[in-house]
Amino acid sequence: MARQTTYKRPKNAKKTLRRLAAYLGGHKLALAAVAVMVVISGLANVMGTYLLKPVINDYIVPGDMAGLARMVFFMALMYGAGALCTLGYNQLMVRTAQKIVAQIRRDLFEHTQKLPLRYFDSRTHGELMSSFTNDVDTVTEALNNSFTLLIQSFVVVTGTIVMLIVLDARLSVIVIGFLALMLAFILYNGRRGRKFYAQQQKNLASLNGFIEEMVEGQKVEKVFNHEQADFEEFCRRNEALRDAGTKAASYSGMMIPTVVSLSYVNYAVSACVGGLFVLAGLSDIGSLSSYLVFVRQSAMPLNQLTQQANFLMSALSGAERIFDMMDETPEIDDGDVTLVRVRENADGTLTEEPEYTGHFAWKEADGTLVPLRGDVRFHDVTFGYTPEKTVLNGVSLYAKPGQEIAFVGSTGAGKTTIINLITRFYEINSGSITYDGIDLRRIRKDDLRRSLSVVVQDTHLFTGTILENIRYGRLNATDDEVRAAAKLANADSFIRRLPDGYDTMISGDGDNLSQGQRQLLAIARAAVARPPVFILDEATSSIDTRTEKLIGKGLDTLMKGRTVFVIAHRLSTVRNANAIMVVEAGRIIERGDHDELLAQRGRYYQLYTGMTQLT
Repeated sequence: MARQTTYKRPKNAKKTLRRLAAYLGGHKLALAAVAVMVVISGLANVMGTYLLKPVINDYIVPGDMAGLARMVFFMALMYGAGALCTLGYNQLMVRTAQKIVAQIRRDLFEHTQKLPLRYFDSRTHGELMSSFTNDVDTVTEALNNSFTLLIQSFVVVTGTIVMLIVLDARLSVIVIGFLALMLAFILYNGRRGRKFYAQQQKNLASLNGFIEEMVEGQKVEKVFNHEQADFEEFCRRNEALRDAGTKAASYSGMMIPTVVSLSYVNYAVSACVGGLFVLAGLSDIGSLSSYLVFVRQSAMPLNQLTQQANFLMSALSGAERIFDMMDETPEIDDGDVTLVRVRENADGTLTEEPEYTGHFAWKEADGTLVPLRGDVRFHDVTFGYTPEKTVLNGVSLYAKPGQEIAFVGSTGAGKTTIINLITRFYEINSGSITYDGIDLRRIRKDDLRRSLSVVVQDTHLFTGTILENIRYGRLNATDDEVRAAAKLANADSFIRRLPDGYDTMISGDGDNLSQGQRQLLAIARAAVARPPVFILDEATSSIDTRTEKLIGKGLDTLMKGRTVFVIAHRLSTVRNANAIMVVEAGRIIERGDHDELLAQRGRYYQLYTGMTQLT
């Protein structure tokens, strides 16, 4: 069955080709060798067929057996050379294509790592993964197969037409007419087929998405007795897929039989007319024999040529999407202040040290060392994720070194946004944020984030052992330091009860663990990093109150002497905070410690006494 491709033509094919050529340029010799071998292979096929004319006319008809043996030996050598070239270019092209695609994939991943969080927030995971899978796979297949097949098909089609004209220009009028008819049908069928294949892919994606949702939501489906309604919806989508698939397969299945039938008719007509030419003395038996073989094999390379041209356009479209992603503006970092390890001397001065000392300092461009104390201040900060709507409106706050600052408020009030600005996942619209008196924008982002450790509500664990997941917080941590961090987070006891302990494999984002256990591992991962500043964003929301108390004791030790920012829905977790900020509609409406806020009898008092609820 002919291969059908669904694609959108690239918006700028020339630009995409230039970008792709830059990757191909590093393998010029290999690609040139491939092209030469493809041409030799194609010409061997064409010339082998043409040599049937002298073999029949000059050796078989006269009965020259010795000459025939020499000619057969020569043809065998020629076909052997063609076969060796075919083997050679296939092997060389596969190796070269994989090197090129590996480089593209490496560059794409490297650039993706530099993109701002805003980019990922505005795109679905499936859309991003499609570039690494579908688009890269399309480019891979095009390089593996289409590049060589396109050259070979072009050589064979061109050579065949030339040889047909050389052998008998009069008969060639018939053949060229049939080839034009085949080409017109292939192009028409391809256009119609692609339309239905695109519809089929769309319906398939819809059905797969529906099935995934139903499998994941089995409890909800059964609780609300939605089995029959969901089955009817499945049948509707399945029928749409069947209808589109039937039409797509019909056009696809029509391609080969129609082209083959036309080639048979072409062969029959050419044979009959050619036979009459031979009987009339206008041609010879050798020319006709060679001619008819060319006629018989002319349809397939023509079909391949059009199919590969279509597939190359699909590959260019995929490459364009890859390059568009590579052209996205990376995260801007103009900082010149770095974070270094230091030793505090007896006279109070600081000396930079290569090893961990437990003390850090900010290093200015001129070499000046500023002690890292964890003093974070917002100065009239305004921010919005989109220009049309601001989330924070003139927020000012300060966290003195060693203080625990808690944020409470309704969902969407702006609590997590404050954290996102401290980590510089987003840039403020106006105002300023200072860290130990240094404007946050002057600190290199990598160094800024090394000074912070964040535990979020939606814990993400990586495929690997528990030991490796905790060590992710600091890759050079020893096994003893990892276990110490786990004990601090009260994760050690449940880890040791697992069959393989710290060597237990985690997969599927920790599906083999409870939500509370995953949260404990996330806290242990933050603990092993030993950062000067901690950020806990609903870090204990998935843990029962008993475990929360145990973790609280560990966190008290962990956070001693460190600046801590806490976002919590459970007000009991922030009672001991040095300062509690009540955030509503992007503004801090109340601030103070627990007792001070209760005394104010405002919004915090209402939340704490249950007069109102957090939403």
